[in-house]
Amino acid sequence: MSNYFISYHGGTKPATREEGADHMAKWQAWATDLGDAMVNTGTPLGKTKVISSDGVSENGSSNPMSGYSIVKADGLEAALELVKNCPLLDIGGTLEVSEMMEMKP
Repeated sequence: MSNYFISYHGGTKPATREEGADHMAKWQAWATDLGDAMVNTGTPLGKTKVISSDGVSENGSSNPMSGYSIVKADGLEAALELVKNCPLLDIGGTLEVSEMMEMKP
């Protein structure tokens, strides 16, 4: 089994505190339903700056991450299956799923 990094992108912001609480409850239920496959629930992310050899961009990237999680699965297709019901998709967000490569000394 490998770990997969799930990066969350976009999604509409809740219009009310109640909508925000409802979305968070859905997300927590989804994460809990993944059981042991959810290795790290991660955290939401705030403002982003991009650093390159040209310096620092104050505008962030064209598709900034809004959060991340780490799941464990038997392969990329299995990881995709795990996250296909993520509530971020219901509010217009997207997910990127990347295998975390093991680095050996």
